[in-house]
Amino acid sequence: MPRVTPKGGNLTHMETLAQRLVHRGWRMTAQRRVIAGVFDNTTGPGGDDHQVDGHGADRHHDHHTHLTADEVHELSAAVLPEISRATVYNVLGEMVDAGELLAVNVGDRITRYDPNVHESHDHMVCNGCGSIFDIPAGPPPAPTGHADFLVESADVIYRGRCADCR
Repeated sequence: MPRVTPKGGNLTHMETLAQRLVHRGWRMTAQRRVIAGVFDNTTGPGGDDHQVDGHGADRHHDHHTHLTADEVHELSAAVLPEISRATVYNVLGEMVDAGELLAVNVGDRITRYDPNVHESHDHMVCNGCGSIFDIPAGPPPAPTGHADFLVESADVIYRGRCADCR
């Protein structure tokens, strides 16, 4: 999960995922619209974050939600009952490939999806509840003793306890 740098184009932080996909010229099938809506309804500046159960739980404000594919499927099926798990995985993969979602792995073998592709950021993981928080990225660490090595990305994950778990 490399540090995220803002993507090109005229996309603004205030645009929803669905709006960004339309801007890219994607055909918005019912499945794509519902899956994008899951992220648009669970994240956003000033909005209420969706409370998600499980180790990917994001129960706090001021950060983006990091949903698993199963959580996206569950939330999507509540709106579009016929949506299949395979379709959810395929659409999530398309969105990651297009740079509209990040695939986030924090060491527990579960991929989560992060819609925050606009701001350079790292992640903090609560060891108590599993919440994942986006935090502004600092400069990438410079490797010592390897002067001929060019760092292209760095995965930075801070671990600790959130205010609710202390």
